[in-house]
Amino acid sequence: MIRVRPYRKNDASVIVNWCKDEDTFYKWSAGILGEYPITVARMENATNGRIDNDHYFPFVAVDEGKVVGFFTLRIPNENENEMRFGFVIVDPLLRGRGYGKKMLQSGLKFATEVYGAEKISLGVFDNNPGAYYCYKSVGFVETGETEMYPVRNEEWNCIVMEFIPDKRQSGN
Repeated sequence: MIRVRPYRKNDASVIVNWCKDEDTFYKWSAGILGEYPITVARMENATNGRIDNDHYFPFVAVDEGKVVGFFTLRIPNENENEMRFGFVIVDPLLRGRGYGKKMLQSGLKFATEVYGAEKISLGVFDNNPGAYYCYKSVGFVETGETEMYPVRNEEWNCIVMEFIPDKRQSGN
């Protein structure tokens, strides 16, 4: 059974080892974390100073004391009723076992029940079908919007998806 806890600085050394190739790295980071390969210092820099920020929440998923996944939630604009997932990744040796789905469900619970978000969004590259179907499995749907990212001298198409909590289920 996994649990989700706040990211800690020492988690970086585990997470950066999950990006063994450029494709994995860019599908995860969109190049926002710099060039491949990711380093512990760049991972720490990306999260440092944001841990106590009330608009940015980095988390890790843990199973039996081992970090198995990472994601962030942030408020993408001034509307505090919306949150956005980012940097979602699962240990590649553990993919296909439901960790991503469970991790996202925990993140959705935080966003809706703790933070009170009324809409949660994310972006997924159209060349990442595994992630796309994982997001669909927890209730994300396409918005019809896309974003383009320059990745390795190409333009990658990013599908915007959103999750709208069912007020009846959350007790509101």
